[in-house]
Amino acid sequence: MISKEEYKQLVKKHSGSSPKPKDFIISFISGGIICIIGQAIYNALLSLDIKEDYVRSAVPSILIFLAALLTGIGVYDKIAKHCGAGTLIPITGFSNAVTSSAIEFKNEGFILGVGDNIFKIAGPVILYGTSASIIYGFIYYIVKTIGG
Repeated sequence: MISKEEYKQLVKKHSGSSPKPKDFIISFISGGIICIIGQAIYNALLSLDIKEDYVRSAVPSILIFLAALLTGIGVYDKIAKHCGAGTLIPITGFSNAVTSSAIEFKNEGFILGVGDNIFKIAGPVILYGTSASIIYGFIYYIVKTIGG
């Protein structure tokens, strides 16, 4: 067993420093590309004379599906390795995190492996989103009531 200090030295020896400006630029560009893909899907669906309300619902669903599919076939992680934080755009990054978690534990079975581990990632995010929306809605209601 190695000590904490020996472990720190080992990590320091084997991990290089990250070129921050380069990482920021690559993340910005890769995140922008994901956004461009979303916009292209949006424009393509609109050009098919689909109602805009449906398109607004379909685009996030398609992005979630694509990220989950790419994660499932092992491509998303390869993209993320080169693109860094740019692939963490909330909707695709969340899809990747949930899918990765499910895939990691698939050998434990569908219910106890996949189902349980999906909610280790999704649960806190859903809880935060729900709580934040309730607080926001309450504040919005008060402001609208007072403002008339």
